[in-house]
This record gives sequence, structure tokens and C-alpha cells, in this order.
Amino acid sequence: QKATGRIEKLIDAKSKDRSKCRLYIFEGNSAISATRKLRDPKTLGAYPLRGKVLNAYKTTLQQLSKNNEVINLMNAIGLEIGKKPKDLRYDKICICTDADVDGLHIRNLLITFFLQYFETLVQRGHLFILETPLFRVRNQKTTKYCYNEGEKDFAVADLKSGKHFEITRFKGLGEISPKEF
Repeated sequence: QKATGRIEKLIDAKSKDRSKCRLYIFEGNSAISATRKLRDPKTLGAYPLRGKVLNAYKTTLQQLSKNNEVINLMNAIGLEIGKKPKDLRYDKICICTDADVDGLHIRNLLITFFLQYFETLVQRGHLFILETPLFRVRNQKTTKYCYNEGEKDFAVADLKSGKHFEITRFKGLGEISPKEF
């Protein structure tokens, strides 16, 4: 199904030159807040997912074609099931999920969807992953973003001698400030 009008939940890029446009796919509405404040509306689009997408590895084309979340996502990008990707609405598609178990699951479901039905999209370098930090460790002079416990422990050892020492555990993208994003 091709989009015939406005695509539900899509914050669209305005540029007519779609080769310069990027779409960020977010895990829910809360994560979009940082992007709305920072984004260049000409070139950056945002699409919030509602929950987990279908597991494309176990789903038939018929089931997939009846799922509104999948249809809206495909329309946002300019994809049609059974057709090779061309005339994409966005040149770069970035999956942005939280660094927790649910976020990694959603990320893997999306990667599976793209590989299962639109493998050339991945092969041609259109798909990206936004790697989100789990921790921010800082003192008055230095801030370090950490993606696992080991990195956090190393940063703590390096920075804890400074004044105003702080460790922040991010629960999700929605907690990251626009400047940090």
C-alpha cells in the first residue's frame, strides 16, 4: 500500500531533495522530544513506533500487510512489499532505541524486517543504528558517555577525583537532553 496522504505520526522532512533527508525511527513518543527541539526540519524526519513491531522472520506477507504500524513505517520511508526500494523518501534511515533489553529487541525486530523484505536497502547503506549510552559520568571538567558497565567503571575511576562528581543512568532516549542528543 502506497501512502495517499498524510502518514500518521510522521514528522516529515520538508526538503524536496530527498537524497539529503534522514529519518529517525524512535521507540515511542517520549524519545522524539530531544529531536523536535534540535532537528533541521528541512532534512530530518522522525517517526515514533508504537510498541514492538511484528517479527518479520515469523510473519507472512499477508499478516504484515494488515499491520498499520508496519504499513505506516513503510509509507514514511517509501517502501512497498514485493518491490525493490527506489524513490526513497529518506536516503538514510536511523533506528533509535533505548539501550535496554526492550530497545535492543525492537532494534533487532526492525533490522530483521529490513533484511527480510528490503535487503537491498541495507546492502546499499541506507540503514543506520543510533548507539545510545547507558551512563553519563562527569565531574566539573569532563563528561564521558558509557555504553556498558565496564566503560562506566573505567570512567568512574578516571573522573571521581574531581569536584561535583556525578553518575547518571539513562533509562531511555527521552532522558537525554537535546544538547547531548
